[in-house]
Amino acid sequence: QIISNTIIINIYSMDEKNNSTGQKNSESKSFVQKAWSSIREVVEFAIIALIIIVPLRMYVAQPFIVNGESMDPTFKDRDYLIVDELSYRFEKPSRGDVIILKYEYGYETSKPYFIKRIVGLPGETVLINGNVTTIKNNARPEGFVLNEPYIIEKNYPNQQLTIALSEKEYFVMGDNRSHSKDARTWSRTGGAEALKEEDIIGRPIFRLFPISKLSLFPGKFEEYSE
Repeated sequence: QIISNTIIINIYSMDEKNNSTGQKNSESKSFVQKAWSSIREVVEFAIIALIIIVPLRMYVAQPFIVNGESMDPTFKDRDYLIVDELSYRFEKPSRGDVIILKYEYGYETSKPYFIKRIVGLPGETVLINGNVTTIKNNARPEGFVLNEPYIIEKNYPNQQLTIALSEKEYFVMGDNRSHSKDARTWSRTGGAEALKEEDIIGRPIFRLFPISKLSLFPGKFEEYSE
């Protein structure tokens, strides 16, 4: 009887062990399946995010941090901007637009991106005499003087130049004229050189930092005397 009871007990013990092992294996498989499902969801989300974000960054909008004082006081050093790269694919830049441009001119190629303001448009002639900028075009062949209230400091060199723009060229300058490297001087010879339309990256649509200057289309100006 004792032997019989021992055999029965051993048989039941083996069944319990098998059941316990099977349950553990099932739980282990369930954990692995859940972990793999979570990993797959993360990977799928990352792929979808890349598909959306990368084209947005490349073709629609991207961040830009102002470096330097060439656009002071309109834009300060370290201002954080979001640049619209799409609009100019459907419309032409206007006079007064602040733009981000890529221009690798002769004496400084380590900083190819700049922020400047459009002053002269395709087909126009720009004349600069000290702090006075005059525009001549088909509508106003006699010329008109630009009203530029965004320029605070007018104590800059008594520069004189005349440049005629072709059909796909613009003339751009920084608002801080005495501290701006721009179309007046950035040719390889140190003279005036127009900006080609293809070198325009976009325009700032948001200023996110500093918070106190949070704004939409920062720096835009349209009230020229034409």
